[in-house]
Amino acid sequence: MAEKSAILNWYGKLPARRVDLVGDYAGQELFIVEGDGLLLHCFNDPNIDFMDGFQLLHAAYAVERFLQGLLQRKTNFHIVFFDAHEDLCIPRATPSISRPKYLLTRAILIRHLQAHLPVSHPTVKLYTFASALDSAFRGYLTGSGAYFIMTHDGANPTPLDKDPRFHKYRELDVERVEKEELRRRLVFRTSIFSFMDQGYNIALIDGLEWMDTKIMTTVVEGIRKSMAEYIVHDQTSFSRAKLGKSSHDFEVSKSGVQSVLQHVAKFVTVSEKALLTIVTLRAMKGQLVADDQYLTAMLIQLLLTGHTTPSRRRLATPAIDRSKQRELDDFLAVFARTSAWLLEQNFWESICTESSLECDLIDFIDGRLFATVWFELDKGSGLEMLSSRLRSDLRRLADIIPVAIDTQKQHIRGVDITKPKSPPAAKTDPPYADRMAVLPFSHPIFDKHLKPIDITVQRPREPSGKATKVFQEVSHWHNAKKRLDPKAVHALSNRDKDRALKRNQRFMAEMASYAASLTGVTGNYLKPELITVSKDGKVVKEATGRTKENNDTAKQRKGQGSKGASSAKAIIAANVAAKGGGVADRFMAAWKTVRTNLDAERSLEARYIKTKAYLRDMAGEKRAVVQAEVEFYIICTLLKIYRILSKSTDRGSEHRADGVTAIMFNTIRGLPMAKGMTKTIVGQVKSISKILKFPEVDFPALDTDGKLSFEPDLRLNEIKPVASAYQEFQLLHCGPYMDRNLDSAPDVRVKSFNPDGWQRKVLDELDADRSIFVVAPTSAGKTFISFYAMEKILRKNDDSVLVYVAPTKALVNQIGAEIQARFKKSYGHAGRSVWAIHTRDYRVNNPSGCQILVTVPHILQIMLLSPSNAKAWSRKVNCIIFDEIHSIGQAEDGVVWEQLLLLAPCPIIALSATVGNPEQFNAWLTSTQQSSGFDVTMITHQHRYSDLRKFIYKPPRQFVFNGLPETSFGTLGLDGLDGLAFIHPAASLVNKSRGIPQDLSLEARDCLALWKCMCRFQTEDYPVDRELDPSRLPKVIRKAHIIEWEKKLKMLLKSWMLQENSPFGRVVEDLGKPMNDAKSPSYYMSRPEENSVTTEAMEIDTDDLYQTTLPLLCKLQERDALPAILFNYDRNKCVGICRTIMKQLQDAENDMKRSSPAWKSKIQGYEQYLANKSKQNTKRSAVPKKKGKANDDEPTSKADKMQDAASEEASPYANFNPDAPVEGFHFANKAKCEADELAAIHRELKYRNLDPWMMESLTRGIGVHHAGMNRKYRQAVEMLFRKGFLRVVIATGTLALGINMPCATVVFSGDSVFLTALNFRQAAGRAGRRGFDLLGNVVFQNITTPKVCRLLSSRLPDLTGHFPVTTTLILRLFTLLHDSGNTKYAVDAVNSLLSQPRLYLDGPAFKDQVLHHLRFSIEYLRRHDLLSAEGAPLNFAGLTSHLYYTENSSFALNALLKEGYLHELCSEIDTAESRVLRTLMIVMAHLFGRRPCRHSDQEYIENIVKRSPSVVFLPQLPTQASRILQQHNKQTLQIFSTYVRTFVDQHIDLPDTKLPLTGVSIGTTDDQEIDSQLPASLNPLPPTFIRSPFVALSGHSDTFTSISDLCRTVRSGVFLEENAIPHIDVYPDETETPLNAYLYDFYMHGDTNALEVANGVRKSDVWFLLNDFSLVLATIQTSLANFMKIPEASGGDMEDLVGGGDEKEEKSDEAIMEASADSGYGSAASSVVGDGMALPIKLPNRQGPAEKSKKEVKESWEIEADADADAAAAQAQAQEEGGRDNKDEEAQGTKTAAELEQGFLRIYSAVTKLKREFDEKFRAMFA
Repeated sequence: MAEKSAILNWYGKLPARRVDLVGDYAGQELFIVEGDGLLLHCFNDPNIDFMDGFQLLHAAYAVERFLQGLLQRKTNFHIVFFDAHEDLCIPRATPSISRPKYLLTRAILIRHLQAHLPVSHPTVKLYTFASALDSAFRGYLTGSGAYFIMTHDGANPTPLDKDPRFHKYRELDVERVEKEELRRRLVFRTSIFSFMDQGYNIALIDGLEWMDTKIMTTVVEGIRKSMAEYIVHDQTSFSRAKLGKSSHDFEVSKSGVQSVLQHVAKFVTVSEKALLTIVTLRAMKGQLVADDQYLTAMLIQLLLTGHTTPSRRRLATPAIDRSKQRELDDFLAVFARTSAWLLEQNFWESICTESSLECDLIDFIDGRLFATVWFELDKGSGLEMLSSRLRSDLRRLADIIPVAIDTQKQHIRGVDITKPKSPPAAKTDPPYADRMAVLPFSHPIFDKHLKPIDITVQRPREPSGKATKVFQEVSHWHNAKKRLDPKAVHALSNRDKDRALKRNQRFMAEMASYAASLTGVTGNYLKPELITVSKDGKVVKEATGRTKENNDTAKQRKGQGSKGASSAKAIIAANVAAKGGGVADRFMAAWKTVRTNLDAERSLEARYIKTKAYLRDMAGEKRAVVQAEVEFYIICTLLKIYRILSKSTDRGSEHRADGVTAIMFNTIRGLPMAKGMTKTIVGQVKSISKILKFPEVDFPALDTDGKLSFEPDLRLNEIKPVASAYQEFQLLHCGPYMDRNLDSAPDVRVKSFNPDGWQRKVLDELDADRSIFVVAPTSAGKTFISFYAMEKILRKNDDSVLVYVAPTKALVNQIGAEIQARFKKSYGHAGRSVWAIHTRDYRVNNPSGCQILVTVPHILQIMLLSPSNAKAWSRKVNCIIFDEIHSIGQAEDGVVWEQLLLLAPCPIIALSATVGNPEQFNAWLTSTQQSSGFDVTMITHQHRYSDLRKFIYKPPRQFVFNGLPETSFGTLGLDGLDGLAFIHPAASLVNKSRGIPQDLSLEARDCLALWKCMCRFQTEDYPVDRELDPSRLPKVIRKAHIIEWEKKLKMLLKSWMLQENSPFGRVVEDLGKPMNDAKSPSYYMSRPEENSVTTEAMEIDTDDLYQTTLPLLCKLQERDALPAILFNYDRNKCVGICRTIMKQLQDAENDMKRSSPAWKSKIQGYEQYLANKSKQNTKRSAVPKKKGKANDDEPTSKADKMQDAASEEASPYANFNPDAPVEGFHFANKAKCEADELAAIHRELKYRNLDPWMMESLTRGIGVHHAGMNRKYRQAVEMLFRKGFLRVVIATGTLALGINMPCATVVFSGDSVFLTALNFRQAAGRAGRRGFDLLGNVVFQNITTPKVCRLLSSRLPDLTGHFPVTTTLILRLFTLLHDSGNTKYAVDAVNSLLSQPRLYLDGPAFKDQVLHHLRFSIEYLRRHDLLSAEGAPLNFAGLTSHLYYTENSSFALNALLKEGYLHELCSEIDTAESRVLRTLMIVMAHLFGRRPCRHSDQEYIENIVKRSPSVVFLPQLPTQASRILQQHNKQTLQIFSTYVRTFVDQHIDLPDTKLPLTGVSIGTTDDQEIDSQLPASLNPLPPTFIRSPFVALSGHSDTFTSISDLCRTVRSGVFLEENAIPHIDVYPDETETPLNAYLYDFYMHGDTNALEVANGVRKSDVWFLLNDFSLVLATIQTSLANFMKIPEASGGDMEDLVGGGDEKEEKSDEAIMEASADSGYGSAASSVVGDGMALPIKLPNRQGPAEKSKKEVKESWEIEADADADAAAAQAQAQEEGGRDNKDEEAQGTKTAAELEQGFLRIYSAVTKLKREFDEKFRAMFA
């Protein structure tokens, strides 16, 4: 028993996440669907009539529909069944007599899928194994490369006492049912443990939801532990009851089956179904001897199922008495056991395959049909009415049955087969007799689109007279009173003006500092380019960076464009020549002085670095004189370093020597372009190249020579040549240094670089005003596209607008700062600006007065759909840039991106580095843009500027940290370091099924290694073409040559991959040896120096992320591979890693200080310095002041002061701080950030109540970055990292999404469900800083090798879409049209949207369905009083629209308002506030932020829930609210059922006879054939019209119980997205899964720890979930205020609303800005304000009026409310006592307008108080 408790307790503690299986997790990765978990999930459907009706075909349909749902969403999976699990598919509370039916269905489904999947879906494989511990299964796992396993965990959300099955079968023993339930959970969870022990995560099939193209489910993460710690090694130890007979009871053998088949085949065409029926009857012959009624019924059922379609087989359950039903059940149980046993025999499949029998087993038995036939026979009525064909078939069966089943009976009971009769006509039923008539509607814009829809329209309805209706008459939701101006400017006092000015200046100073960190500007002084409007709007650049403004000069420039930079160099040379030799001599003399100082530098490495810096900063004229000599001096320095390294025997010196030769060759290769070249330098360089055996570099012919200013110390006789041929040398060592020019050429439109061909094509398309879709990797050069488009808009005129849409606020801030650094412009009038930022949190500048708006998708959507913008601003939008366009695939906000693309009124620029299906996405994008009159061009570029080199980190088992190691010189990458194993990209191709991803790139040395390996394993059948020999490459190899060679090598490798017998496997295995054979080093000391303080070695847990990070960072430090970003997708772990590193550094530093004599000596010296300084100050204070100058307090002269300052600086202790981190114990690069600037940042952050460790971490050069951190802290981290001060940042994936924080190394620190192929590429793209790093490093830490290979070899996931025409969007479009007066922009937007041939990114061209869906969405809005017959928004249309981001929840809120529930609930807000608010909170938690609970067990409830302050499971809705919402759902169901009926009637003609996955057709499709109908005597029910006939087999009609029922069981050919229908399922009546009470629990106790432990909400997610709910309350509060025009409350912009968390942070920022006089980031404000740069806008107060001035609000409306409080309370009490559910309409009279207004005011009061209380607890989280 302890063993069982252990596994249940272990499972209960596993962390779980609710994710989108496609977008967030799996993508196109292969995963495994555990078969019995799938069957249990499907068989639990209460709609399947299984136990009584044995509807096998309905069950099969449910399974196939589920699997088809996975395939439709582009998943890739296999199906695996385990013999040990076979009875796990049986639902709870199943009687023993019914269990064989499930086992037979399981066996048939396995056989059916095995037979048909290879034809319909070859990639979906099905396997069977003995158990999850079967060695064959483990081998399959290894070979398949599966990513995770989808299975059931055995949990059942419905308590046993509420299970309808349990109550239906009273004879069930409770103890037995509970025992079976426990075993089911144990076996499933034992399997889960086994899977996790092998490194696989689990996706739970129970609780899975389909949402658009998303699959929302729970992913359970586990940590691998020893199996013995928890459970036994054999799942079968949990015994299961054996069912039915063993194989010994059946006298059937392979030969017996073959003889039956041979005999039957002589007379009839045999299928597998017929054969199994006959052989089963033969095996049961003992039972059939007594009564042949079963045999007759079974044979007739066999014939009827073969001839009738599912739609013709809908039957009622026959009225069989109990005793005979028992007999029938007994027969079917034996029949099912026998059939299942036969299918399990190995010989069965071989016989059917050898005989080529059609596998039609999926319609093996129809329980209802069999029972009905048997019942008719039992009544003695016979079946004489069979058609002639069926009678003929039955006659043949009667002849062969005696021999086939080995019986002497010659008679089939009850059928006279000699008297054919004409069958009467079957019943028919008008398929659409009950169609609902729709309400009248007409709109001039919509009518033309809706014209093709033929619907019945009812007469105009009269106003509702129901007393419970809040609205006795409809009115415009915003026109009841004069609208208050939301943007009204209130006069400010002088004090407020001063405070606002100071705050604004401070904000702009921060932006300037942030911009400076992006552009590399020193001193924070920005120099943006002044933009002026040009006549043609073209962008033309001077070589100097100035802009040509007149056409004549531009034309001259056009003719000179091909000369490019060479003309500029000629000008410089001419200037030098004109000034004469004196200038040249002066430049040379200056160089000699510098060189003398360089010669004095003892470190050759430091000498090289300083010389490079000197050359980099050299002015143009000076460069023309001395560049060549300085370059040669560098070569000589490198030669000396190489000479020393080549003689050294130290470990690693050979690797460093190779790196130095690569740098030397790269310098020589670029030397021909240097100015000031002489014959002497050329000769010396050629000598060096010859000795080293470098490839010869071509130098230009020279006529002049000159003497060097120094004597080079070459000693060529001591130089060791490189070991390999020059091509191989370049390929091995020079790849990162190769010339990366890819068809680059000068372009007058670009001043800072020569753009590549693909970039010039982008510019051409932009100049032609066409839309573009650009796919290019990170660092390829996409950024300049956006800024070119911006400049083009600015030069066009002063009115055009470009909108830049970014997915995150962090990226919005970055782009805004970059624009500020780049552009400025003068405008002729005030209020205009170049740029603005607009998010929910804040605005910078005026969004409607700028030319470049940077925002997030939600805000742009609000602005485009705003009626007030339709007449002006929206028409000015000339271009929209969608950065990171792949965000359209996100589960939450992706639909907004999709809607924006459909509504875009102008050309667009779509940018991304990670799109898996660019062609498909481009096709959709093209269709959407063409409907608006714009063409789209897709431009792709596949090559990064710098290569990425990948490594797996193997941490040491023992580690000594005694300071950071010294950095080595001359090496790139991390090769040769202990513990870092190189990963060849081709070594990741362990799973052939994935193919070779397009973006799998090989650098030069990878190509060489692959070529050598392929040559080594080539065979006669698989040779390597000689054309691939690297000796055929040019003598000086460029990146373009490598790209072409790589392409050919990958083509050959791919051809080998596709061949089973090729050497591909050996190649991959050989290339993977460095990765697979890597071992953890036994010991590592960070600084093995003689003078370092040695501490005791620390034992390292190599699987511990915290312990292994510092050793890894030390390795990166060794190779100068910092700065680094460590990505971990868990926010808490990011913090934990940082704090652990901090503690390790501090502890080691303290140990050093305690034990180091040098440190103690330094402290003594410092203390002596302080003492001496104190004495000097004492003496000075004793000197009497000079007389005669009243204001002269100076004790010394100016000369004395200068002398004192000089002595201060001379002292080594002048700048010494004993409390500052000691060198070697921090990662900060102090040279990159001025001390005063760092101090200012610290001052800025200290006011924000940050934990002390966060400040200390910055001081030590370490930062944390994730969305939960303080915004200012995140910005400080970004700035300091870009400056180079911070060299280690630990971050979540948000940092990878476009943020400009390039680094030398990216570390994936630990695995996560969110570490997907997409996120890997996004994050890895940060490595390799263009302009800084020639090579980027990617390191995998604590991630398994299989996962690493999967990340490298997986293709990017396809972008998937959503159903974009949501009901809220339709309502907002009507608002746009109505309130803008049908402006041209509004009309064009609607026409463009409704003219799209493919609205749905992932959907087919189903415009007809979309229009039907649109029409019935309008019907929904009409019936719920949100839209008038003419398309005008009514009542709470505004509130519903403003809650668009909650979609269906907003409509539920409208229903509660409309029906008066909230009025009644809030009527006692002044007398019973606590109870009202608690009930209101329950209601709101049911509507908003809905999170389904993970299916839980009683153990979890007892051990976790009951011991927590949380209730966990959200209490049920109040009865009246539940009734209203269910009635709302019922009405919505009627509307959309009519939609389906109308669409089917008008557009679908084909019968629904095919199974959804395999496409197997059931029965005949010939409607004229009489055999396709059941005999009338069986009383078949009318066929369904809109419900799937497969589901109707269980007796269901076209009457649906819920919207979910409609969507899940609708017939084929109809697209019906449940998520797009406005409804929410009410628990427990409409859904069995309870909601998580996290919002209600937090409101009640405010304990975030309880939310994590009991509610299962990750601590890192709590803030965001609570903030979202606070935003919902703010939206409702403001909408109600606007609706009622409450003074001082309405008029706020909805896009300005934020949640309580954002509000708290914003207020904190404002308070700090107003309190501090210092700007905090220097005095940059004066350098940026002006020139069209408006000041930031202070947003409206976030608090509602009740919060701002509770007393004032009470005075305005509460007085009248109090007068009615007693009456309202008494009335409510009377209604409660009398049962208000059924008496609302009679109890209340028609409410007056005043009463309604008072009701609304009470609702407003209640919502305001609820928000205040909720936010108070929320803000307490910050304390």
